[in-house]
Amino acid sequence: MPFHFSPAIWLLLALLLVQLGYAAYYFLPFALRPTPADELPDADREPVSVLVCARNELENLRRLMPLLLKQDYAPGFEIILIDDRSFDDTQLYAQQLTQYYPDRVRLVTVTSTPDGLAPKKYALTLGIRVARHARLLFTDADCIPATNHWIRYMQRGFNQPADLVVGYSAYAAEPGFLNKLIRYETLLTGAQYLSLAWRGQPYMGVGRNLAYTQACFRATKGFASHIRSLSGDDDLFVQDAVQLGRRVAVEDRPAAHTISEPASSWGGWWRQKRRHLSAGRSYRRADQLRVGTFMGANLLFYLVSIPLLFSRPDWIPLAALWGVRTAVVCAATTPLGRRLDDQLPVALVPVLDAVYFFHYLALGISLFLYRTLRWK
Repeated sequence: MPFHFSPAIWLLLALLLVQLGYAAYYFLPFALRPTPADELPDADREPVSVLVCARNELENLRRLMPLLLKQDYAPGFEIILIDDRSFDDTQLYAQQLTQYYPDRVRLVTVTSTPDGLAPKKYALTLGIRVARHARLLFTDADCIPATNHWIRYMQRGFNQPADLVVGYSAYAAEPGFLNKLIRYETLLTGAQYLSLAWRGQPYMGVGRNLAYTQACFRATKGFASHIRSLSGDDDLFVQDAVQLGRRVAVEDRPAAHTISEPASSWGGWWRQKRRHLSAGRSYRRADQLRVGTFMGANLLFYLVSIPLLFSRPDWIPLAALWGVRTAVVCAATTPLGRRLDDQLPVALVPVLDAVYFFHYLALGISLFLYRTLRWK
């Protein structure tokens, strides 16, 4: 007996197959692969410069800096604290640190940013210029390393060998739906850029946990290609480096993670995601296609499903497709959460997924209509 479904059902089936393809080729193999060997003796031979860019981050720095100073990394490291035009007591605190730890902490003060240049990229460039070591490791002032072996594990990525190492930065677990949604979005984003990089298709990293060499920075001429774009000190830099043939390694072990403070309000998260998402317009076409196909297939699945709720003959196939998709989303999220040490309640995952993709649609519309952004 032939199946007489509406064309929308067949479209949903095609969209579901796309999502299954991403789960089967990227996400599940990445999440379920064996953990790399822990002992890599050659990885601990190079000192590293750790760079932190801060603007009015006094309280966050008071939490971060003691943890950085306690890092266990035998070859040695310096911390370059870049004070980007702060008007709180950030500079005073940084100066005190340089007095207490003259061989470990160095201060770079930015008093003004040239017109038209992205403030954070300009500040980072000044910090990189004074770095003593060939390897550079970046985090943000509102992050903390997950362990006191963070530097050591992130540096081990260079042994693959690699010119860049992309890591994972989780958000701290707190009560409330917004926190779970932020963590779900972070987990899904991490699954995309880490698994694609693992498959040899790197396209981004996050500045909260990213490492590269001075030689790589010079090869891309720093942030020159996007110095006027407010965002992209991480993902657009990775784009430029990959374009030049630089190698990217993935370091996703929990000991190499950083943990960030999540936004406490919907408005704060909205502004943060607008800034992050805006860089996607400058991605290479192949990366836009890969990422856009995944995001578009998920979002279109939701949008096509809504009118079918009012088509009684399609209820049964619609329910079947939704059941399969829900099972796939949960089946992929659970091992990814274990892999990246960021577990979410499985029963809540379908709700988080739906809210996230509609939020993503709203962000896209917002960026299309209103492109003004700001850095703190």
